[in-house]
Amino acid sequence: MGREILMETRLSLPLFKRGKVRDLYDLSDVLLIVSTDRISAFDMVMPNGIPRKGEALNDLSVHWFERTRDLFPNHFVERVDNRTMKVLKAERIDVEWVARGHLYGSAWRAYQEGRRTLSGVRLPNGLQLAEELPETVLTPTTKAESGHDLEITKDQAMGEKMVTAEEWRALEEATFKLFKFYKREAASRGIIIPDFKLEYGRRKGDLIQIDEPPTHDSARFWAEKYYRVGEQQEGHALDKEFLREYLRRVGFTGEGKPPTLPPPVVEEISKRCVGAYEVLMGKAKIEDFNLKTVDQLLAEMNLI
Repeated sequence: MGREILMETRLSLPLFKRGKVRDLYDLSDVLLIVSTDRISAFDMVMPNGIPRKGEALNDLSVHWFERTRDLFPNHFVERVDNRTMKVLKAERIDVEWVARGHLYGSAWRAYQEGRRTLSGVRLPNGLQLAEELPETVLTPTTKAESGHDLEITKDQAMGEKMVTAEEWRALEEATFKLFKFYKREAASRGIIIPDFKLEYGRRKGDLIQIDEPPTHDSARFWAEKYYRVGEQQEGHALDKEFLREYLRRVGFTGEGKPPTLPPPVVEEISKRCVGAYEVLMGKAKIEDFNLKTVDQLLAEMNLI
């Protein structure tokens, strides 16, 4: 926990964009992306950062981009340092591609409310929380600069001239292919990827993957050893759902000013960020991180 936390960069370069987590600088035909230690939830950036988060996200992103460039082109050029990379500049397509292999998160909440069709795929009755779906479902959403992303259909995306029919088909195929690859790689390390989100862009007439591959921030990582259908998975997961669940338990779901995260919560999140990289690289096992559940942490903090 003793590392300096980087919340914002101020390089002597033209600032292209400051996102929720990353600072982007304009180098003409390429961008410099610096992964800070900021963390967001419910579309809000938390007041305090997470030690080693930026380094872990950068390391895992570099690894995935290098491994998948032959499956589908991406914007990665080179690693600059432990939290920085260079990428090709591209025109972002304002659709976020969400692939789901298990019933969880917003999909589970919709299912509980009686919804049985997800993006045109009919789901059977009787499914449980975290259960594997009969087939992978894509639930694309709009990519909003602020506020919540909304589900979008192929016809809507084409009507708003976000994509052509050919591009939509190509990106659907790419998302299925990449999801299959990431799931297989993670499974070899004892990790289930139940869902993830990807973004794409156009570069000189070609489609490429941009933003980030599956990381602590953009995918769920469940420990296969502790996976139980019908149960919450956050106790042994290496993703951001732990933070979301903690925030829900203390009464924050995106309205008003986000709360400062107490040191024990920051430490648990940091372990998950670092763990996502080290476990997926085969450098550590999930047991090495002594993860705590939200209930355990709240009890230790005398909040329950």
